[in-house]
Amino acid sequence: MTPPHVTRAGSTPAPKLPVADHWFTVTPVDDAITVIHEPQVHPFLQANIWHIRGSQRDLLVDAGLGVAPLRPAFPHLFTDEPILVITHGHLDHMGGAHEFADCRAHQAENLQTPLPGALASAALFDELGMTEPDDEEVPELLISAVPYEHYDPETYRLRPAPVSRYLTDGDTIDLGDRQLTVLHLPGHSPGSIALYDARTQTLFSGDVVYDDQLLDDIHGADQEAYVATMARLRDLPVTVVHPGHGPSFDGTRLREIADAYIAARA
Repeated sequence: MTPPHVTRAGSTPAPKLPVADHWFTVTPVDDAITVIHEPQVHPFLQANIWHIRGSQRDLLVDAGLGVAPLRPAFPHLFTDEPILVITHGHLDHMGGAHEFADCRAHQAENLQTPLPGALASAALFDELGMTEPDDEEVPELLISAVPYEHYDPETYRLRPAPVSRYLTDGDTIDLGDRQLTVLHLPGHSPGSIALYDARTQTLFSGDVVYDDQLLDDIHGADQEAYVATMARLRDLPVTVVHPGHGPSFDGTRLREIADAYIAARA
């Protein structure tokens, strides 16, 4: 989740939402990595879904909001059962997790009995323990279209995602030609994790770090732990970060973000 940036509709009844031609878009990053987006979702909830093709197994990092089914949208990506790693248990990252059999996450994240979630900003802010920003108005509804006719956004509920394996710091995800190390990096949430490919110095960071204002004052966040996480990231050899929100960035920018966060809370 990233801070909201658009105008609230006020007390005027929300217009009927159009039906999206396609709920997801897919963009190749290189021969092995693909990023999936939900363009009809407001930036606050529009999370990156990363698909990594391996020689023996494929990996999916996070599973989107769960408004529309993910697997049927891209049958060519899911011909074999992928490993799904949920970086943390917020709705925009675990919403589609129930679609996958091999689902892995940190034990500190509650994926079995999650909070219900909401597409209405007021209800979601209350659930997360957020205060609506005074200087930035937000829309009442955090989607701008619906996946099919007669879809009612008020019926949105986050579905449980039974975890097949719990991950701890230092675990390895082996895809055959690529191995990723699990990094437990609390701060945004107690069980936030990132995946690190030491060979290519690539970090899939979830919401641990992205190039925007980081959310560290919501339910489950811990600023002291976040400082320790940023100190760890600052010293990690990273060439590129593929974050949970927004565009990818390089290691220099990662160190700038980490240094700024640490300095602001010194």
